[in-house]
Amino acid sequence: MSSKENAAIGQLLGLLESRYAIRVLWALKDGHAQTFRLLQDSVGGITPNTLNTRIKELREAGLVNHGNEGYVVTSLGADLLKRLADLPAFATKWAANQAKKTT
Repeated sequence: MSSKENAAIGQLLGLLESRYAIRVLWALKDGHAQTFRLLQDSVGGITPNTLNTRIKELREAGLVNHGNEGYVVTSLGADLLKRLADLPAFATKWAANQAKKTT
């Protein structure tokens, strides 16, 4: 892997590590626009200030946009979510493996 690729991965992971960033994207994964309030409810437990910050960061990164009906993922955001689609299956497998270690 080149240093340029490493830097890009580091930047993306830095963004996604921000509290609630992935949850905001995940809440928009179905492609339907959500108002601020609906998005806040979808994410759950996020304060308005934190949601505003995450939305701003995700918009600046080109992953989320605001349209007439609310917030939506961009085509770039949809591409990222498509690549993360295997995450639930992996998480289930990983959690089962972790449970075996404790028994």
